Amino acid sequence: MRDYLFLMHDDTTQLSGEAGLDWAHYLARLREAGVLQGGSAIGAGLCARKSDPPPAVTKHLTGFIRIAAANLVDAQAWLAGNPVYEAGGTVEIRELPRTD
Repeated sequence: MRDYLFLMHDDTTQLSGEAGLDWAHYLARLREAGVLQGGSAIGAGLCARKSDPPPAVTKHLTGFIRIAAANLVDAQAWLAGNPVYEAGGTVEIRELPRTD
């Protein structure tokens, strides 16, 4: 199994409640399947750089979920029920490569 991040963007076309889904139901489904590795909303922050002015924080990211999946296609299948995805928003899927 590999680890993947779902990065939720702030670009939904409808409220997640209108999609008839909620975070508690979706996360419970991931938890019951044993694929949920964690996640959180993303709050305010800053970018830091030792020299030169740092860039602005990426404002369109609102949260993340970490899951375990066999491959990218399997990870993408777990988007079903994600409130951001179901409300027409973007969910970026990124693999977390092992570095050991």
